[in-house]
Order: sequence, then structure tokens, then C-alpha cells
Amino acid sequence: MKRPVIVLTGGGTAGHVSVNEAIIPSFLEKGYEIHYIGSHEGIERDLIGTGHPEVTYHAIDSGKLRRYFSMKNFTDPFRVGAGVLQAFSILRKLKPEIIFSKGGFVSVPVVLAAKLARVPVVAHESDVSPGLANKIALPFVKHIFTVFEETLAYVPAERSSCSGAIIRPELFEGDSKTGLRISGLAEGKPVVIVMGGSQGSAVLNDALRGNLTEVLKHFQVIHLCGKGNVDESLEQTDGYVQFEYVTEGLPHLMAASDIALSRAGSNAIFELLAIRIPMLLVPLSAEKSRGDQILNAKHFKKLGFANVLTEEEVTKDTLLTGLVELYDEKATIVNAMEQTDATKRPEEMTNLILSCRN
Repeated sequence: MKRPVIVLTGGGTAGHVSVNEAIIPSFLEKGYEIHYIGSHEGIERDLIGTGHPEVTYHAIDSGKLRRYFSMKNFTDPFRVGAGVLQAFSILRKLKPEIIFSKGGFVSVPVVLAAKLARVPVVAHESDVSPGLANKIALPFVKHIFTVFEETLAYVPAERSSCSGAIIRPELFEGDSKTGLRISGLAEGKPVVIVMGGSQGSAVLNDALRGNLTEVLKHFQVIHLCGKGNVDESLEQTDGYVQFEYVTEGLPHLMAASDIALSRAGSNAIFELLAIRIPMLLVPLSAEKSRGDQILNAKHFKKLGFANVLTEEEVTKDTLLTGLVELYDEKATIVNAMEQTDATKRPEEMTNLILSCRN
């Protein structure tokens, strides 16, 4: 008997892929054949195409959705059109029961093709305000799930609901001693984990390294600095370890951490919330983004889960002061975190997705 098929899509950043990664095991347990439609060169190809041999990866053309002037704005619509035709061909062959779209620019041609192929689409929005890809896709999706209750004000009430964040179960299986062993750090001194997103953050990297000697007087540092951002001159620095990006060992590194310095992407901050790590958030500025991280950070600050520094406020001195103050407030913040349950396990999300098939 042929197994039922589900198609997942989303890409551009790790945040657009991690939710899909979280639900893959649950769909496999339910007997589904899983296919993923992503881009040729995006991070989703590495994370899914290489990291999940149980999933069949299909690469299509896609164009970046820019809010600023670029000559590529004139050519990328043709790439999106080509991606729609490629995705339509894939969907006609696979005949999936449903498509789950996490957003990102590669999801747009998939959603448009799904409309042509008459395959229902469920979308998921992680930020307070919907991203551009999900805004474009919204008229074509059967239902959109949101992480924040506030997001429901931006989407059709009859086709939306708040599911909360989806947390990978392995994050709860981290072991602090294993994390210290992996990082080569010592017990007994507080650890701050620095997370700048899959591409890294020049703002966080520069401010941290610019005052690293002083920071290391107070903390040990696990620095996830982004691809190509390792500083070889700091490789032998006592109490400091740097990684471009971590997948399998991340739960252990997070378990070994007392506090976090992070950008304010929704997936990252909800994972930190789930495992009760207080955060100093430095959201992307409005000049560099659509302002979604600013809204995310303000929301977490309001709930008492995080402290916030704007990019304009970040210096080597304010960063150190912010980390020290955050550590001093750790007990209060953890207590606030323990009063909430804003997350869903992957099997719960899987059931919600499948409930939208018909």
C-alpha cells in the first residue's frame, strides 16, 4: 500500500527550517513519505538535503523578496515563475495530501503551485507580524498557525489560530556536563551562549570580541559566530570557544549555559524560553529588517523573559553591563519563564496540520 505523502517547504534562514526539522520524526512515525521543496543553495539544502536522508529533497528556482531597490527585482519575478512551474510538476507527480509552509522566499512558488495543483496548504508564522512571504501566500493557504496571539490581528480570523511555538524534543535532552566537555569549559564559572543566527551577527561578534578580556572576567563564553566568522587569533583563549554553527551538540551547549546573548528571531527565543535560559536580546534594527525582531524582543521584555539592547545602544561597555545585569536577575527571569507554557510538542503540531487536510 502506498504511503501518504506530505510536502514541507521553507527556507532562507535556519528559523524557516527548524520547525520543519522538528515535525519530521512525528510524520515518519505516522507513516508519511516526506518530501521537501527548497532552493538550490539555501541553508535548507544543507539542513534537510544533507542532514535528513529519510526526506527526499527537491530544489527549485526562487527569487528573493526585497523591500529595497535592486536590479534583481526585475529578474527575480521570472525565477519565481520558473519555480512555480517546477513546483507544480513536482506536486503533480507526488500528489501530497497537504503542504506545510514555514515561510521564507522559497515557499512562495510552492504555495502558488499548490493552488494550481489543488493541494491544501497550511502555513506557520513565527513572528509577531507576518513576513512578506507569508503575506503573499496568505490568500492561497487553507489555514495559518501563529506563535504569538498578537499575530491573529494581521490574518483572517476564520483561517487562523495560535498554536504557540514548536520545540524540538531533543532540546530538553541536553546535558550540562556534556556541553562543558564539548566546549572545553570548566565547571563553577557562569557561561553565556552567544547566538547571532545561522549567518552570525557582526554587531554581536564585534561588541563581544572588542571587550572579550573584560567579559571573561565574569563569564565563560560559547560563541556561535556564524559561517566564516571564526577568529583564529582567539582559538586558544581560555574560557572562550567559538563555533560557526552547531546542530547535534546544541542541546548540550545550551544546557551548559546560564544566560544567552541573542538576536531576537522567534524560533531562537522560544527555544531559550522553553529551556529557561534568560536572554539579553539585540534585535535586528528597522534599517536592516522589517522590524519583526524588534516586536519579538519588546514582547519578551514585557513578559519578563528577557532584557533588551537596541543595535544603536550596543557598545563593548553596554554589552558587558547588560550581561552582568541579566545574570544578576537570572532567578527572577527564570521564575517568570516557569509561569508560562507557550510551546507545543511536534506531535501536537503534526495533528493540527493533518486536521486541515479536508
